[in-house]
Amino acid sequence: MAIFENLTIEKGMYGTKGKSLTDVLESLDPSANYEGTSLEGLDAFGRQLKRFDIRVSGAGSDCVEKFFQTSNSAALFPEYISRAVKQGMEQADIIPDIVATVTDIEGMDYRSIVSTPTEEEKELKIVAEGAIIPQTVVRTQENLVKLHKRGRMLVSSYEALRFQRLDLFTVTLNQIGAYIRRAQLKDAVDVLINGDGNSNACSTVSTDTSGQIAYGDLVNFWAQLSPYELNAILAPTDAMQKILSITEMRDSFAGLNFQATGKMVTPLGANLFHAPSITSGTVIGLDKNCALEMVQAGGITTDYDKLIDRQLERAAISVTAGFAKIFTDASKALSY
Repeated sequence: MAIFENLTIEKGMYGTKGKSLTDVLESLDPSANYEGTSLEGLDAFGRQLKRFDIRVSGAGSDCVEKFFQTSNSAALFPEYISRAVKQGMEQADIIPDIVATVTDIEGMDYRSIVSTPTEEEKELKIVAEGAIIPQTVVRTQENLVKLHKRGRMLVSSYEALRFQRLDLFTVTLNQIGAYIRRAQLKDAVDVLINGDGNSNACSTVSTDTSGQIAYGDLVNFWAQLSPYELNAILAPTDAMQKILSITEMRDSFAGLNFQATGKMVTPLGANLFHAPSITSGTVIGLDKNCALEMVQAGGITTDYDKLIDRQLERAAISVTAGFAKIFTDASKALSY
């Protein structure tokens, strides 16, 4: 069994391509070795925090300076920051509810695939004996997926933070993660509406009454997306107010579900998400199972050299990702 107390942790571990520090530590100190022990349930990074008695949450959380007591514990600090930022991204995250797949790449260039069947090709007709089976053509997109680097510069000195509790510092890092995720949602919305540069902007369905959204408009919107399923709706603030004011939205089951879980469900069964970045007057409806692909180049990146050697000062925290359309007709815009 690997003994985690004897691991030598150094900043060079952050340079392993395609792996976080936690991944590297797991390869050296597998969690499977701790089944049935008091350390079961902790990953390799969590065990290293326990090794150095660093508590990052709760009323008894330690101060930032606890990380810098030894060179080994100091090397854990960038990973703590990355994990806290990731936690913030997950707390403010609706992207998993609107993307069909996530593709991880190692470079910056990525060309997605596309299939654009005609209405006739969408119908699986009976094939007579000896006849040719209809084809579905899959090809690569003409233009590359645009990746955007989103992040924040963490500016401070070790002296300013050394006596701050880690749970308070974690709140700040969570907010950085939330900011990044909101920016990425804005990128996703832009691709859904305007396309990814491959002439695949979504078509628009208009309401019967300008400036208003009625239940009949949602029903028509649902019908227009066929044969795809309308299972996700993204709406700006004013549209959310209009949709939630529709009489059918006052259904007792919908109200109880919202009060119990905080999740809003439309009368058509689609999940309703608040997306303030959408321009007023537009609602996006999509089939989350086949409309959008998320492409990301690595995970959260931190300037580990500055965080370890210089003890903060200025350190960049960033994520590089982009979005591509899969089936163009699997998303539409409702104009009201």
